[in-house]
Amino acid sequence: MSERATHETVERVADRLHSASIHLLRRVRRRDDESGITAPHLSALSVLVFGGPCTLGELAEAEQVQPPSITRIVRNLEAQGLVEREADARDGRVVRVRATDRASGVLLEARGRRVADLADRLSELGDAELETLERAAALIERVVR
Repeated sequence: MSERATHETVERVADRLHSASIHLLRRVRRRDDESGITAPHLSALSVLVFGGPCTLGELAEAEQVQPPSITRIVRNLEAQGLVEREADARDGRVVRVRATDRASGVLLEARGRRVADLADRLSELGDAELETLERAAALIERVVR
C-alpha cells in the first residue's frame, strides 16, 4: 500500500491542475464563437441538454448566476428556438425549461469542434503520453464525482 501524499504535494498538484484546466478550457472555448451563441448561453444549454428539463431556479443554481440573469439567458434562447418552457407534469404551477432538438444539435456540434481542436493538439503526443493522460482523465473524473 502506498503512503499518503504530503499536504504540500497535494496543494502543488491541485494548483497545477487548476491552472492547466483553466488554460485548457480557454483554449478549446475559442471554437465556441463558431456556433454564434455566447458562452453563458452554451453553458445553460449544456445543463439542459445533458441534465434534462429544470426550473429557472435550478438552472440559475447550476450556472451559479442570479435569477434575473438566467431569465435573460432563457428568454434569448427561447427567441432562438433553442429552449421551450413547459408545465411540470406533477405540479402545473411549476414551469420547467427544456432544450429543443435543435439545441441538442447546436450543443453537440460545439462540443465536437472543441473535442476536435483538443484531439489535434493531442495527436502530437506519443502513445505512452496519451495513455498517461487517459489514466489522469479517469482520476480527474473520480475526483469530481
